[in-house]
Amino acid sequence: MTTDDAAGSAAGRPALGPLSGFQDEIYLQGLLEDRVPAYPTDGAALEDAARAVLADGPFWYVAGAAGTGATARANREAFDRWAIVPRMLRDVSTRSLARTVLGTEMTAPLLLAPVGVLSIVHEGAESAAARAAAALGLTSVLSTASSTPMEDVAAAAGDGARWYQLYWPREEAVAASLLARAKAAGFTTLMVTLDTGLLGWRPHDLDRSYLPFLRSVGIANYLTDPAFRAGLAKPADEDPFGAVAHWAGMFSNPAATWEHLPFLRAHWDGPIVLKGVLHPDDARQARDAGMDGVVVSNHGGRQVDGAIAALDALPGVVDAVGDDLTVLFDSGVRTGADIAKALALGARAVLVGRAYAYGLALGGEDGVRHVLRCLMAELDLTTALSGHATVDGLTRDALVRR
Repeated sequence: MTTDDAAGSAAGRPALGPLSGFQDEIYLQGLLEDRVPAYPTDGAALEDAARAVLADGPFWYVAGAAGTGATARANREAFDRWAIVPRMLRDVSTRSLARTVLGTEMTAPLLLAPVGVLSIVHEGAESAAARAAAALGLTSVLSTASSTPMEDVAAAAGDGARWYQLYWPREEAVAASLLARAKAAGFTTLMVTLDTGLLGWRPHDLDRSYLPFLRSVGIANYLTDPAFRAGLAKPADEDPFGAVAHWAGMFSNPAATWEHLPFLRAHWDGPIVLKGVLHPDDARQARDAGMDGVVVSNHGGRQVDGAIAALDALPGVVDAVGDDLTVLFDSGVRTGADIAKALALGARAVLVGRAYAYGLALGGEDGVRHVLRCLMAELDLTTALSGHATVDGLTRDALVRR
């Protein structure tokens, strides 16, 4: 039985035999209740629906990309260059998407990417996303740039698995304090984003002069941090602009180099994953520095216009360090079939960002849960219809390049 089958059974609905659990549930709702899904099941329609409910600033902050958008387009085009080759007459009656990644058990190799400032799309923000992930046995990765303090998000996740993403600040005392808080709040794996030492050129945001952080949105982890507050001339509630200015002076760290990585290991005793790796040599340096994993990612096309598509970079990174490091993937993922392709190219798990942010905009926790169930159901069906009972069967032999 798949995770979605279990979810469908828990809802008390009869099974329809060969159909995947969430698909079962949707069709039965139509048959028995004359009801269609509350939110779209198609990724493109999901984005359109979110566009209809969000103001221009928040929508384009999530959906926009660097420069001309060439990298974001390349991310999607890269998926189309790979075709799945289904195999026939294989027993896929009993299936599982489960996988353990860096010691974290997951019902599917799918993580909620660290998307910041989620309160701009829904008041439930990061806590709603964490609850939705935990309810499905998935792992959420909390951004340093969250709208909600990490301790509150940890409480919302309950017993759910959670990782913490660090935007490495210039002030070591603040970095050390953030890591200590994350560890105390039960975050088990550290993900350090490397590709935002400077903020990319994003015309959609620039044309609207829209950067949420300057409105004190997305800096909750700083405003609640004792090391950060110690550097303020006045308390943030007395001088909010001063607090934002102090944040702006430390948020990005373009001076960080490979020689600084021992600082992370000195302040974090769990797995450490570096996010934003696209070159095999950078992956090798991460390995040689004692890191535990890398995320092949171009930040969803939001940083460098004209950069390599993340999926095009994935095979080279896997070939360089796949036996030594856990390789994860991010950027451009919209469907369960996309996840299957990334897994087949060597990723141990895949991070999804914009898709669940759109679900959050449409329906809060319920909208996020809907999107995640769609992705899991499509991944299950794609894997099974390709002739594989588990995601471990997804290897490069399952694909051909167009």
